[in-house]
Amino acid sequence: MKAFGFLSFGHYGRFPGSQTRDAAAALKQAVELGVGADSIGVNGAYFRVHHFERQAAAPIPVLSAIAARTSRIEVGTGVIDMRYENPLYLAEELGALDLLSDQRIAIGISRGSPETAVRGYEAFGYTGAKDPRGGDIAREKFEIFLAAIQGAGMVDADPQRAPQGTRLPVQPHAPGLIDRIWWGSGTRETAEWVGKLGLNLMSSTLLTEANGESFAALQKEQIDRFRAAYAEAGHTGAPRVSVSRSVFPIVNAQDAAYFGQANDDDQIGVIDGFRSTFGKTYAAEPDVLIEQLKQDEAVMAADTLMLTIPNQLGVDYNLHVLDSFAKHVAPALGWESNTEGPVTGEPIAAVTA
Repeated sequence: MKAFGFLSFGHYGRFPGSQTRDAAAALKQAVELGVGADSIGVNGAYFRVHHFERQAAAPIPVLSAIAARTSRIEVGTGVIDMRYENPLYLAEELGALDLLSDQRIAIGISRGSPETAVRGYEAFGYTGAKDPRGGDIAREKFEIFLAAIQGAGMVDADPQRAPQGTRLPVQPHAPGLIDRIWWGSGTRETAEWVGKLGLNLMSSTLLTEANGESFAALQKEQIDRFRAAYAEAGHTGAPRVSVSRSVFPIVNAQDAAYFGQANDDDQIGVIDGFRSTFGKTYAAEPDVLIEQLKQDEAVMAADTLMLTIPNQLGVDYNLHVLDSFAKHVAPALGWESNTEGPVTGEPIAAVTA
């Protein structure tokens, strides 16, 4: 691990203790958190995307606002649900965001998480899925999206305005944007598919697998398979890998009150019809956290750790959590502040040798 960021689920509602009472508060606080995290040296500000729920749903305005007010922090998603997206419009939006942010984006995309709505993507106009979870249309649209961001011609030009046979690409084109695209993977098989495509891997907050192994061990195998598939496909780059964890350094009485009794075991449950493994929460004094995280093989194998944050506790408290991790835990794990420059992956040949 050499970088860390925060992953916000963007919850809001009029619940006891919530400081994000409505959507306006959640959105404005997300921007303030990103700006504050940048000044601490945090490497990334990432946001979940959920439709038909009281959570963050439209990430591009938030990412753009953070990017406009910062100079170093990476902005991204974990993840955009491709079932709901027009691939060409998404290519336009991300092209513009990449250019505006000076290539400071890390955009996680996937089929999406289990949702409250029944086939909610059909209400957005995307019908025809044979998979009841919509995985088939997500991957079909993702293929179109990848072609678009690489500058492929996507539509015939008007022959009165261009030579016969001209195909027009999506604009604006952001060179190298594909290097900043991630796929969110919840299984080892999907991780291999991502490696074959030559993209970056964003390992999910849960894995739709359960075979008796720990969450960290399953995730480490996922990372290993991804890197092996990347190399086997002939890619020679340095792909990024991220994992997410709930980590709370306990440095004062408020931290202890909130998280002193947090569950510190992996959990097994059923998500979207699959028996799944959920990672445990790490909450302890910094010296204990350092040793625990050093034993988490997936955290140490990834270049980026995303800390899931309780956004409803407000900007000040979440900045306190990030600052505590930056001061008391991250340096012992190999962290490099955003003042050291953009985060890079490990050359695949060196990792798989």
